[in-house]
Amino acid sequence: MLGCVLALAPATWMHAVADSRVRTVADVPPQEVAVVFGAGLLNGRPTPYLAHRLDAAAELYRAGKVKVVLVTGDNSRAEYDEPDAMRTYLAERGVPDGQIVSDYAGFDTWDSCVRAKKIFGVDRAVLVTQGFHIRRAVALCRTAGVESYGVGVAEPHDVTWYYGGVREILAGGKAALDATLRPDPRFLGAEEPGVRDALASAAR
Repeated sequence: MLGCVLALAPATWMHAVADSRVRTVADVPPQEVAVVFGAGLLNGRPTPYLAHRLDAAAELYRAGKVKVVLVTGDNSRAEYDEPDAMRTYLAERGVPDGQIVSDYAGFDTWDSCVRAKKIFGVDRAVLVTQGFHIRRAVALCRTAGVESYGVGVAEPHDVTWYYGGVREILAGGKAALDATLRPDPRFLGAEEPGVRDALASAAR
């Protein structure tokens, strides 16, 4: 029984923190910045799941809900560049390149949230990811100091969706540890002005 309680505790925490903050593209409150988390590439292009996240971010931008899109993903090796692929995809869908900012060291959700706050100076944001991941993203970003609403992108209940749901059960434990211990991300570094400059450009 104790094992069951401990196993369910992270999920309970994530739902308690995030449930009231999960919205749709239509009803999410406007924020200056959207944060889109990476979800893999296929032949150098976003996977379908990542493409759907980017589609939602582009819709937020076109609707005037956000002014800047921060794309955060893995660029740990030269031949694999999630943020640039995400930038290209968004630009192809009408988001001006100057309103897209890239975080090349968003290796996991916690790293992306901490870097959004400490490196890019994001205090408030709309987070965009799949529905099975959105509560963890909101809970971790709020722990990192980013007041967040989340847009959970719906997907068919296919093999990838079920895999993502099972993975979230395991990832919940790591999320609880990250929220408790608050480790630095793998790469921190100096502050970057990209979001600030993009917001200034949008205000002109």
